[in-house]
Amino acid sequence: MARSSITHSTQSPSWFTPRRLLMMFCVINMLNYVDRGAIASNGVNGSIRTCDDKGICNSGSGIQGDFNLNNFQDGVLSSAFMVGLLVASPIFASLAKSHNPFRLIGVGLSVWTFATAGCGSSFDFWSIAICRMLVGVGEASFISLAAPFIDDNAPVAQKTAWLATFYMCIPTGVALGYVYGGFVGNHFNWRFAFWGEAFLMLPFAVLGFVMKPLPLKGFAFTESKEALTSIEALASIPEEDDNEGIGSNASVKGSNRLKGKTTILQQLSRISRDMKVLLLDRVYVVNVLGYISYNFVIGAYSYWGPKAGYNIYHMSNADMMFGGITIVCGILGTLAGGIILDRMNATISNAFKLLSVATFLGAIFCFSAFCLRSLFGFIVLFSVGELLVFATQAPVNFVCLHCVKPGLRPLSIAMSTVSIHIFGDVPSSPLVGVLQDHINNWRGTALILTAVLFLAAAIWFIGVFLNSADMFDEDGENHISADTKASMEPLLEDRTEMSDNFNEA
Repeated sequence: MARSSITHSTQSPSWFTPRRLLMMFCVINMLNYVDRGAIASNGVNGSIRTCDDKGICNSGSGIQGDFNLNNFQDGVLSSAFMVGLLVASPIFASLAKSHNPFRLIGVGLSVWTFATAGCGSSFDFWSIAICRMLVGVGEASFISLAAPFIDDNAPVAQKTAWLATFYMCIPTGVALGYVYGGFVGNHFNWRFAFWGEAFLMLPFAVLGFVMKPLPLKGFAFTESKEALTSIEALASIPEEDDNEGIGSNASVKGSNRLKGKTTILQQLSRISRDMKVLLLDRVYVVNVLGYISYNFVIGAYSYWGPKAGYNIYHMSNADMMFGGITIVCGILGTLAGGIILDRMNATISNAFKLLSVATFLGAIFCFSAFCLRSLFGFIVLFSVGELLVFATQAPVNFVCLHCVKPGLRPLSIAMSTVSIHIFGDVPSSPLVGVLQDHINNWRGTALILTAVLFLAAAIWFIGVFLNSADMFDEDGENHISADTKASMEPLLEDRTEMSDNFNEA
């Protein structure tokens, strides 16, 4: 009876419907990137202390002014979160095989909430840099697990469109972050921007612990297994006298310590084995290499864009201008990329075709924009360029999810995200800062940076000619029984779909 009641409770549908889950994940993703935009905005980032020829100095503003940071240190702050992301992403992806992924997201969002609050309370460069690293730890669980949840529960004919909706929140969040950071920093203080982010994320962190956990395709629902194992173990314990119980307790403690060490070794071995599979997958490697080159440019655009626009075109409202362009082009471009790939028939080969063409055309428009002297001409060409460039968001993540077996999807997304940050936007922000310090010409810096988009287009073009197979419906690395497979199916079903299935039966 205990066995049947546990099975029934874990099989019962969650309060979430697919659309509710998508909406919640979109808001969380947007808050993640509002933080990125806010720290890059002129209102929060501020300006360095400067002195004129007469020796009169201003105090600067924002983080850069308060902590007296040079451009390199300022660029490091935008990339510090990567340290936490790099360490935590493969750990969270591996833990998903032994712990419920939904609960892991709750843990990550809690860390993120406390870390952003810490950024607002920082007192020097190192204190805010450490808090930015912890922000990366918190984000690691969400970015590696959210996309597989969405891919599981999206309608078959709209998978890429749903992924596009989720990844649309990246440019939207960054753009809102520019506006939010500029408004809060200029009217109150840059610290309030971080405290506001923490306050907005707190309900979602709590929700990750109080809501009924959800299963993920390719992973057993571990909580039910643990409960069942505990009940069976209690039922099998024979009656013993007190002396035997004392000896038994000591034996159990020793066994638990040994089991803990074995579990850690197993986790490390599993990560190593899974990483080897990803590195030997040519489709995955080519996709990520293109994504790294692409993100090298986009990361630097998002961080240095407002400052470059202010210096090249003397935009008095650079935060609002770049925020407006990014939010409109980000939404339209990302959604268009997902919808177009669905219409083309969402295959890995078609995804590479879309990636290479959209990036190549986007690079031409963005490069031409920075060549113009006219502000109006720049806005028009750069807007078209960003529209094309953002069309890659859904296809590139579609390839990451579908070129590997379901059990590898969290690690695939995690390592893709780690790679594009550690080799892409993490070095690009400080390197662009060093380049600008050297040549002291924002237009030249922007043109050199934009040229990297042509490299991304060339790499993705190679992917068109690779043999690729969609692995979404393949079994995981372990042989799974039919009963366990049934328990691993997503719990989220629309009520209409459930009733149709009942009527057919």
